[in-house]
Amino acid sequence: MSLISPELLSVLRCPVTGSALVQEGEELVAAAPDAEGRRLRYAIEDGIPLLLPPELLAAATAAPSDQHDGGRSGGRHAAE
Repeated sequence: MSLISPELLSVLRCPVTGSALVQEGEELVAAAPDAEGRRLRYAIEDGIPLLLPPELLAAATAAPSDQHDGGRSGGRHAAE
């Protein structure tokens, strides 16, 4: 299990509610519920919290990986 350091947890906030986050296993959970009464949960992958609102997380995970780096391969422009 990837533990998030207490220092990092003290500054992280839920992007939807603005509330503090608490680690529960491999997820961070918002301390306060959203407008619909849900306690939002955010995955931790390889020690990195994925703090995307639920509606954006689905779009981000569905996008091809080359869209995340501006279409560049290995940090170089195709014309180089």
